[in-house]
Amino acid sequence: MSNNQKTKQDPAEVVAALIWQTDRFLICQRPPDKTLPLLYEFVGGKVDQGETREQALIRECREELAIDIEVDDVYMEVVHQYPEVLIKLILFNARISEGSGPPQMLEHVDIRWIKPSEITNFEFTPADVEILDKLRKDYLNDYQ
Repeated sequence: MSNNQKTKQDPAEVVAALIWQTDRFLICQRPPDKTLPLLYEFVGGKVDQGETREQALIRECREELAIDIEVDDVYMEVVHQYPEVLIKLILFNARISEGSGPPQMLEHVDIRWIKPSEITNFEFTPADVEILDKLRKDYLNDYQ
Protein backbone atom coordinates (compact mmCIF):
# COMPACT_ATOMS: atom_id res chain seq x y z
CA MET A 1 0.00 0.00 0.00
CA SER A 2 1.46 3.38 -0.94
CA ASN A 3 1.71 6.33 1.41
CA ASN A 4 -0.89 8.17 -0.68
CA GLN A 5 -3.62 5.70 0.19
CA LYS A 6 -5.59 6.31 3.36
CA THR A 7 -5.96 3.30 5.58
CA LYS A 8 -8.62 4.92 7.71
CA GLN A 9 -10.91 7.88 7.19
CA ASP A 10 -10.49 10.53 9.86
CA PRO A 11 -13.89 11.69 11.07
CA ALA A 12 -14.98 15.27 10.50
CA GLU A 13 -15.46 16.97 13.87
CA VAL A 14 -18.94 18.34 14.44
CA VAL A 15 -20.01 20.09 17.63
CA ALA A 16 -23.53 20.59 18.93
CA ALA A 17 -25.23 22.15 21.95
CA LEU A 18 -27.60 20.59 24.43
CA ILE A 19 -29.35 23.71 25.69
CA TRP A 20 -31.93 23.34 28.47
CA GLN A 21 -34.71 25.72 29.48
CA THR A 22 -36.05 24.33 32.76
CA ASP A 23 -37.37 20.86 31.75
CA ARG A 24 -37.07 21.25 27.96
CA PHE A 25 -34.15 21.20 25.53
CA LEU A 26 -33.71 22.96 22.20
CA ILE A 27 -34.03 21.18 18.84
CA CYS A 28 -33.87 22.66 15.35
CA GLN A 29 -35.33 21.45 12.04
CA ARG A 30 -33.01 21.43 9.03
CA PRO A 31 -34.12 23.29 5.89
CA PRO A 32 -35.59 21.33 2.96
CA ASP A 33 -32.71 22.25 0.61
CA LYS A 34 -29.86 20.92 2.79
CA THR A 35 -28.51 17.44 3.45
CA LEU A 36 -30.87 15.46 5.72
CA PRO A 37 -33.81 17.72 4.83
CA LEU A 38 -36.39 18.54 7.49
CA LEU A 39 -34.84 16.31 10.13
CA TYR A 40 -34.41 17.69 13.62
CA GLU A 41 -31.00 18.15 15.21
CA PHE A 42 -29.13 19.95 17.95
CA VAL A 43 -27.75 23.36 16.94
CA GLY A 44 -24.12 23.22 15.86
CA GLY A 45 -21.83 22.44 12.97
CA LYS A 46 -18.33 21.67 11.76
CA VAL A 47 -15.20 22.76 13.58
CA ASP A 48 -13.19 25.01 11.25
CA GLN A 49 -9.42 24.80 11.06
CA GLY A 50 -7.81 26.86 13.83
CA GLU A 51 -10.93 26.82 16.04
CA THR A 52 -11.39 25.03 19.32
CA ARG A 53 -14.54 22.95 19.65
CA GLU A 54 -15.96 25.52 22.05
CA GLN A 55 -15.21 28.43 19.69
CA ALA A 56 -16.89 26.56 16.83
CA LEU A 57 -20.01 25.93 18.91
CA ILE A 58 -20.26 29.57 19.99
CA ARG A 59 -19.86 30.68 16.34
CA GLU A 60 -22.46 28.19 15.07
CA CYS A 61 -25.04 29.26 17.68
CA ARG A 62 -24.56 32.91 16.67
CA GLU A 63 -24.80 32.09 12.94
CA GLU A 64 -27.79 29.76 13.20
CA LEU A 65 -29.83 31.15 16.11
CA ALA A 66 -28.40 34.63 16.89
CA ILE A 67 -27.73 33.58 20.49
CA ASP A 68 -24.69 33.77 22.72
CA ILE A 69 -24.00 30.64 24.73
CA GLU A 70 -21.78 29.49 27.54
CA VAL A 71 -20.27 26.08 26.81
CA ASP A 72 -19.99 23.59 29.65
CA ASP A 73 -18.73 19.99 29.67
CA VAL A 74 -19.19 17.31 27.03
CA TYR A 75 -22.47 15.41 27.42
CA MET A 76 -21.65 12.70 24.87
CA GLU A 77 -19.53 11.89 21.83
CA VAL A 78 -20.72 9.75 18.92
CA VAL A 79 -18.95 8.56 15.78
CA HIS A 80 -21.40 8.05 12.92
CA GLN A 81 -20.85 6.95 9.33
CA TYR A 82 -23.08 8.72 6.85
CA PRO A 83 -22.90 7.52 3.22
CA GLU A 84 -20.75 10.49 2.22
CA VAL A 85 -18.80 11.25 5.42
CA LEU A 86 -17.68 9.89 8.78
CA ILE A 87 -18.37 12.34 11.61
CA LYS A 88 -17.43 12.61 15.24
CA LEU A 89 -20.28 14.47 16.93
CA ILE A 90 -19.43 16.11 20.25
CA LEU A 91 -22.51 17.28 22.16
CA PHE A 92 -21.76 19.88 24.82
CA ASN A 93 -23.95 20.95 27.68
CA ALA A 94 -24.52 24.66 27.09
CA ARG A 95 -26.75 27.47 28.20
CA ILE A 96 -27.90 30.71 26.63
CA SER A 97 -25.88 33.59 28.07
CA GLU A 98 -27.63 36.06 30.31
CA GLY A 99 -28.68 39.04 28.21
CA SER A 100 -28.80 37.08 24.95
CA GLY A 101 -32.08 37.30 23.09
CA PRO A 102 -34.30 34.29 22.33
CA PRO A 103 -33.23 31.88 19.55
CA GLN A 104 -34.12 33.04 16.03
CA MET A 105 -34.57 30.85 12.96
CA LEU A 106 -31.74 32.13 10.76
CA GLU A 107 -31.04 28.77 9.09
CA HIS A 108 -33.65 26.35 10.39
CA VAL A 109 -37.32 26.06 9.46
CA ASP A 110 -38.47 25.22 13.00
CA ILE A 111 -37.06 25.44 16.51
CA ARG A 112 -38.69 23.89 19.53
CA TRP A 113 -38.16 23.31 23.21
CA ILE A 114 -39.12 19.70 23.94
CA LYS A 115 -39.21 17.39 26.95
CA PRO A 116 -37.33 14.06 26.83
CA SER A 117 -40.73 12.31 26.74
CA GLU A 118 -41.46 14.08 23.41
CA ILE A 119 -38.33 12.86 21.58
CA THR A 120 -40.24 10.14 19.73
CA ASN A 121 -42.60 12.76 18.24
CA PHE A 122 -39.78 14.07 16.00
CA GLU A 123 -37.55 12.59 13.33
CA PHE A 124 -33.89 13.32 14.06
CA THR A 125 -30.66 13.02 12.09
CA PRO A 126 -29.18 9.50 12.35
CA ALA A 127 -26.10 10.68 14.29
CA ASP A 128 -28.37 11.98 17.07
CA VAL A 129 -30.21 8.69 17.73
CA GLU A 130 -27.71 7.33 20.26
CA ILE A 131 -27.62 10.68 22.06
CA LEU A 132 -31.41 10.82 22.22
CA ASP A 133 -31.50 7.32 23.74
CA LYS A 134 -29.11 8.51 26.46
CA LEU A 135 -31.17 11.66 27.05
CA ARG A 136 -34.32 9.60 27.51
CA LYS A 137 -32.58 7.31 29.99
CA ASP A 138 -30.90 10.15 31.89
CA TYR A 139 -33.84 12.55 32.12
CA LEU A 140 -37.13 10.79 31.48
CA ASN A 141 -37.88 10.24 35.15
CA ASP A 142 -36.91 13.82 36.00
CA TYR A 143 -38.75 15.57 33.15
CA GLN A 144 -41.94 13.76 32.16
